[in-house]
Amino acid sequence: MLRNYSNSRTLGDNIRLGTLTAFTAGTINIASLLIFLSFTSNVTGHYAIFAAEISKGNWSQVAVVGLWIFLFFFGGFVSNFIVITFNKKSKYFAHSMPLVLEIMCLLLVGIYGQFYYRKTLEETEYLVALMLFATGLQNGLTASISNFSVKTTHLTGTTTDLGILFSMFTQKKFRKNGELVARAKLLLSIMLAYVIGAVFSGLTYFYLEFRVFYIISLCLLVVIGYDAYKIHIRHFKTRYRYSKIYNKPNAIAYLYDKIHGIPEVKPQVKERREKKRTLIFED
Repeated sequence: MLRNYSNSRTLGDNIRLGTLTAFTAGTINIASLLIFLSFTSNVTGHYAIFAAEISKGNWSQVAVVGLWIFLFFFGGFVSNFIVITFNKKSKYFAHSMPLVLEIMCLLLVGIYGQFYYRKTLEETEYLVALMLFATGLQNGLTASISNFSVKTTHLTGTTTDLGILFSMFTQKKFRKNGELVARAKLLLSIMLAYVIGAVFSGLTYFYLEFRVFYIISLCLLVVIGYDAYKIHIRHFKTRYRYSKIYNKPNAIAYLYDKIHGIPEVKPQVKERREKKRTLIFED
Protein backbone atom coordinates (compact mmCIF):
# COMPACT_ATOMS: atom_id res chain seq x y z
CA MET A 1 0.00 0.00 0.00
CA LEU A 2 2.77 2.45 0.91
CA ARG A 3 5.86 1.16 -0.88
CA ASN A 4 4.88 1.85 -4.47
CA TYR A 5 4.89 5.41 -5.69
CA SER A 6 3.00 7.44 -8.30
CA ASN A 7 2.47 5.63 -11.62
CA SER A 8 4.08 2.39 -10.38
CA ARG A 9 1.08 1.75 -8.13
CA THR A 10 -1.50 -0.86 -9.12
CA LEU A 11 -5.28 -0.61 -8.78
CA GLY A 12 -5.08 -3.04 -5.86
CA ASP A 13 -2.54 -0.82 -4.08
CA ASN A 14 -4.82 2.19 -4.41
CA ILE A 15 -7.99 0.33 -3.39
CA ARG A 16 -6.35 -1.10 -0.26
CA LEU A 17 -4.92 2.28 0.70
CA GLY A 18 -8.12 4.12 -0.21
CA THR A 19 -10.55 1.87 1.67
CA LEU A 20 -8.59 1.74 4.93
CA THR A 21 -7.81 5.46 5.04
CA ALA A 22 -11.34 6.40 3.92
CA PHE A 23 -12.74 4.25 6.74
CA THR A 24 -10.59 6.11 9.26
CA ALA A 25 -11.53 9.49 7.73
CA GLY A 26 -15.25 8.71 8.02
CA THR A 27 -14.78 7.57 11.60
CA ILE A 28 -12.82 10.70 12.51
CA ASN A 29 -15.35 13.02 10.89
CA ILE A 30 -18.41 11.65 12.67
CA ALA A 31 -16.57 11.33 16.00
CA SER A 32 -15.52 14.99 15.82
CA LEU A 33 -19.05 16.00 14.83
CA LEU A 34 -20.59 14.19 17.80
CA ILE A 35 -17.95 15.35 20.28
CA PHE A 36 -17.02 18.83 19.10
CA LEU A 37 -19.94 19.68 16.74
CA SER A 38 -17.40 20.31 13.99
CA PHE A 39 -16.25 18.47 10.85
CA THR A 40 -12.53 17.69 10.79
CA SER A 41 -11.92 15.58 7.68
CA ASN A 42 -12.36 18.51 5.27
CA VAL A 43 -12.31 22.32 5.30
CA THR A 44 -15.06 23.17 2.78
CA GLY A 45 -17.48 24.21 5.51
CA HIS A 46 -14.74 26.01 7.41
CA TYR A 47 -14.09 28.26 4.42
CA ALA A 48 -17.76 29.28 4.51
CA ILE A 49 -17.57 29.96 8.26
CA PHE A 50 -14.32 31.89 7.71
CA ALA A 51 -15.98 34.18 5.18
CA ALA A 52 -19.09 34.60 7.36
CA GLU A 53 -17.04 35.61 10.40
CA ILE A 54 -15.10 38.14 8.30
CA SER A 55 -18.37 39.71 7.16
CA LYS A 56 -19.50 39.94 10.79
CA GLY A 57 -16.20 41.42 11.92
CA ASN A 58 -15.76 38.67 14.51
CA TRP A 59 -11.97 38.66 14.29
CA SER A 60 -11.29 36.24 17.12
CA GLN A 61 -13.31 33.56 15.34
CA VAL A 62 -11.71 34.52 12.02
CA ALA A 63 -8.32 33.79 13.61
CA VAL A 64 -9.49 30.41 14.99
CA VAL A 65 -11.09 29.18 11.77
CA GLY A 66 -8.18 30.56 9.74
CA LEU A 67 -5.81 28.53 11.93
CA TRP A 68 -7.92 25.41 11.35
CA ILE A 69 -7.74 25.87 7.58
CA PHE A 70 -4.01 26.54 7.75
CA LEU A 71 -3.37 23.39 9.81
CA PHE A 72 -5.19 21.21 7.26
CA PHE A 73 -3.06 22.84 4.56
CA PHE A 74 0.07 22.45 6.69
CA GLY A 75 -0.67 18.75 7.23
CA GLY A 76 -0.67 18.20 3.47
CA PHE A 77 2.52 20.26 3.18
CA VAL A 78 4.35 18.29 5.87
CA SER A 79 3.18 14.97 4.44
CA ASN A 80 4.38 15.65 0.91
CA PHE A 81 7.59 17.28 2.18
CA ILE A 82 8.46 14.05 4.00
CA VAL A 83 7.65 11.98 0.89
CA ILE A 84 9.77 14.01 -1.56
CA THR A 85 12.63 14.44 0.92
CA PHE A 86 13.08 10.83 2.05
CA ASN A 87 11.63 8.95 -0.92
CA LYS A 88 15.03 8.16 -2.47
CA LYS A 89 16.44 6.86 0.81
CA SER A 90 13.48 4.69 1.82
CA LYS A 91 10.05 4.76 0.23
CA TYR A 92 8.54 2.86 3.11
CA PHE A 93 9.91 5.27 5.70
CA ALA A 94 8.88 8.32 3.66
CA HIS A 95 5.36 7.01 3.12
CA SER A 96 4.76 5.68 6.64
CA MET A 97 6.04 8.67 8.64
CA PRO A 98 3.00 10.90 7.88
CA LEU A 99 0.74 8.12 9.16
CA VAL A 100 2.88 7.77 12.28
CA LEU A 101 2.46 11.50 12.91
CA GLU A 102 -1.30 11.17 12.34
CA ILE A 103 -1.50 8.31 14.84
CA MET A 104 0.37 10.40 17.40
CA CYS A 105 -2.09 13.28 16.93
CA LEU A 106 -5.14 11.01 17.23
CA LEU A 107 -3.77 9.24 20.30
CA LEU A 108 -3.15 12.62 21.90
CA VAL A 109 -6.77 13.62 21.20
CA GLY A 110 -8.04 10.31 22.58
CA ILE A 111 -5.93 10.35 25.75
CA TYR A 112 -6.60 14.01 26.50
CA GLY A 113 -10.30 13.63 25.82
CA GLN A 114 -10.64 10.52 27.94
CA PHE A 115 -8.78 11.79 31.00
CA TYR A 116 -8.54 15.60 30.92
CA TYR A 117 -11.22 17.10 28.66
CA ARG A 118 -13.56 19.48 30.54
CA LYS A 119 -15.62 20.57 27.52
CA THR A 120 -14.39 24.15 27.46
CA LEU A 121 -14.45 26.13 24.21
CA GLU A 122 -10.69 26.66 24.25
CA GLU A 123 -9.99 22.93 24.64
CA THR A 124 -12.41 22.14 21.82
CA GLU A 125 -10.72 24.60 19.46
CA TYR A 126 -7.28 23.11 20.14
CA LEU A 127 -8.44 19.51 19.71
CA VAL A 128 -10.27 20.31 16.47
CA ALA A 129 -7.11 22.03 15.22
CA LEU A 130 -5.04 18.93 16.02
CA MET A 131 -7.51 16.66 14.23
CA LEU A 132 -7.53 18.87 11.13
CA PHE A 133 -3.74 18.70 11.02
CA ALA A 134 -3.96 14.89 11.31
CA THR A 135 -6.45 14.54 8.45
CA GLY A 136 -4.40 16.97 6.38
CA LEU A 137 -1.44 14.64 6.84
CA GLN A 138 -3.53 11.67 5.69
CA ASN A 139 -5.02 13.41 2.68
CA GLY A 140 -1.64 14.79 1.64
CA LEU A 141 -0.02 11.36 1.85
CA THR A 142 -2.66 9.45 -0.10
CA ALA A 143 -2.78 12.11 -2.82
CA SER A 144 1.01 12.41 -3.02
CA ILE A 145 1.95 8.76 -3.37
CA SER A 146 -0.97 7.88 -5.67
CA ASN A 147 -0.35 10.70 -8.16
CA PHE A 148 -3.53 12.45 -6.89
CA SER A 149 -5.68 9.38 -7.61
CA VAL A 150 -6.62 8.74 -3.96
CA LYS A 151 -8.12 11.39 -1.69
CA THR A 152 -9.98 9.96 1.24
CA THR A 153 -10.85 12.66 3.78
CA HIS A 154 -13.78 14.12 1.83
CA LEU A 155 -16.18 12.93 -0.85
CA THR A 156 -17.03 16.07 -2.81
CA GLY A 157 -14.61 15.38 -5.65
CA THR A 158 -15.28 11.64 -5.42
CA THR A 159 -19.01 12.12 -5.89
CA THR A 160 -18.45 14.54 -8.78
CA ASP A 161 -16.05 12.14 -10.53
CA LEU A 162 -18.45 9.24 -10.09
CA GLY A 163 -21.26 11.28 -11.61
CA ILE A 164 -19.08 12.02 -14.63
CA LEU A 165 -17.97 8.40 -14.97
CA PHE A 166 -21.46 6.98 -14.72
CA SER A 167 -22.67 9.37 -17.38
CA MET A 168 -19.84 8.11 -19.61
CA PHE A 169 -20.81 4.51 -18.91
CA THR A 170 -24.13 5.10 -20.63
CA GLN A 171 -22.13 4.61 -23.82
CA LYS A 172 -20.67 1.21 -24.63
CA LYS A 173 -17.24 2.47 -25.77
CA PHE A 174 -16.58 3.93 -22.31
CA ARG A 175 -17.78 0.81 -20.50
CA LYS A 176 -15.06 -1.12 -22.33
CA ASN A 177 -12.37 1.31 -21.23
CA GLY A 178 -10.43 -0.54 -18.52
CA GLU A 179 -8.87 2.61 -17.11
CA LEU A 180 -12.27 4.26 -16.57
CA VAL A 181 -13.73 1.10 -15.03
CA ALA A 182 -10.75 0.84 -12.66
CA ARG A 183 -11.19 4.48 -11.67
CA ALA A 184 -14.87 3.88 -10.92
CA LYS A 185 -14.03 0.82 -8.77
CA LEU A 186 -11.51 2.86 -6.78
CA LEU A 187 -13.90 5.75 -6.17
CA LEU A 188 -16.79 3.46 -5.21
CA SER A 189 -14.59 1.58 -2.74
CA ILE A 190 -13.47 4.88 -1.16
CA MET A 191 -17.05 6.13 -0.90
CA LEU A 192 -18.33 2.88 0.60
CA ALA A 193 -15.46 2.67 3.12
CA TYR A 194 -16.01 6.29 4.19
CA VAL A 195 -19.71 5.69 4.81
CA ILE A 196 -19.01 2.45 6.71
CA GLY A 197 -16.48 4.28 8.88
CA ALA A 198 -18.99 7.06 9.57
CA VAL A 199 -21.75 4.59 10.50
CA PHE A 200 -19.34 2.63 12.70
CA SER A 201 -18.34 5.81 14.52
CA GLY A 202 -21.94 6.86 15.01
CA LEU A 203 -22.97 3.46 16.40
CA THR A 204 -20.01 2.98 18.73
CA TYR A 205 -19.29 6.50 19.96
CA PHE A 206 -21.82 6.37 22.82
CA TYR A 207 -20.07 3.24 24.11
CA LEU A 208 -16.46 4.11 23.30
CA GLU A 209 -16.49 7.93 23.42
CA PHE A 210 -12.89 9.15 23.07
CA ARG A 211 -11.64 5.55 22.89
CA VAL A 212 -12.85 5.51 19.29
CA PHE A 213 -9.61 7.31 18.42
CA TYR A 214 -7.67 4.26 19.60
CA ILE A 215 -9.54 2.12 17.08
CA ILE A 216 -8.79 4.65 14.34
CA SER A 217 -5.11 4.53 15.27
CA LEU A 218 -5.23 0.74 15.10
CA CYS A 219 -6.63 0.92 11.54
CA LEU A 220 -3.77 3.19 10.52
CA LEU A 221 -1.31 0.77 12.12
CA VAL A 222 -2.75 -1.94 9.86
CA VAL A 223 -1.83 0.23 6.85
CA ILE A 224 1.72 0.65 8.15
CA GLY A 225 2.03 -2.97 9.25
CA TYR A 226 0.85 -4.40 5.92
CA ASP A 227 3.90 -3.05 4.12
CA ALA A 228 6.19 -3.93 7.02
CA TYR A 229 4.98 -7.52 6.58
CA LYS A 230 5.56 -7.42 2.83
CA ILE A 231 9.06 -6.02 3.22
CA HIS A 232 10.32 -8.02 6.21
CA ILE A 233 8.24 -11.04 7.24
CA ARG A 234 7.35 -12.33 3.77
CA HIS A 235 10.90 -12.02 2.46
CA PHE A 236 12.16 -13.65 5.65
CA LYS A 237 10.28 -16.80 4.70
CA THR A 238 11.83 -16.98 1.25
CA ARG A 239 14.97 -18.89 0.35
CA TYR A 240 16.94 -15.69 -0.18
CA ARG A 241 19.10 -14.44 2.67
CA TYR A 242 18.65 -10.91 3.91
CA SER A 243 22.32 -10.17 3.42
CA LYS A 244 21.76 -10.96 -0.27
CA ILE A 245 18.69 -8.72 -0.48
CA TYR A 246 20.16 -5.70 1.26
CA ASN A 247 23.83 -6.28 0.37
CA LYS A 248 24.85 -5.49 3.94
CA PRO A 249 24.77 -7.31 7.28
CA ASN A 250 21.89 -6.64 9.65
CA ALA A 251 20.15 -8.27 12.60
CA ILE A 252 17.51 -10.02 10.47
CA ALA A 253 20.18 -11.41 8.13
CA TYR A 254 22.12 -12.76 11.11
CA LEU A 255 18.98 -14.33 12.61
CA TYR A 256 18.00 -15.86 9.26
CA ASP A 257 21.44 -17.42 8.85
CA LYS A 258 21.34 -18.83 12.37
CA ILE A 259 17.98 -20.50 11.77
CA HIS A 260 18.44 -21.70 8.20
CA GLY A 261 22.20 -21.83 7.93
CA ILE A 262 24.33 -20.22 5.27
CA PRO A 263 23.70 -22.06 2.00
CA GLU A 264 26.66 -24.01 0.67
CA VAL A 265 28.00 -22.98 -2.71
CA LYS A 266 28.63 -25.84 -5.12
CA PRO A 267 32.23 -26.12 -6.43
CA GLN A 268 31.10 -25.57 -10.03
CA VAL A 269 29.24 -22.39 -9.11
CA LYS A 270 32.15 -21.17 -7.02
CA GLU A 271 34.52 -21.78 -9.92
CA ARG A 272 32.30 -19.82 -12.33
CA ARG A 273 32.11 -16.93 -9.86
CA GLU A 274 35.89 -16.89 -9.49
CA LYS A 275 36.28 -16.74 -13.28
CA LYS A 276 33.94 -13.78 -13.44
CA ARG A 277 35.99 -12.00 -10.80
CA THR A 278 39.25 -12.53 -12.72
CA LEU A 279 40.51 -9.33 -14.25
CA ILE A 280 41.53 -9.23 -17.93
CA PHE A 281 45.14 -8.30 -17.26
CA GLU A 282 45.48 -11.24 -14.84
CA ASP A 283 45.09 -13.60 -17.79
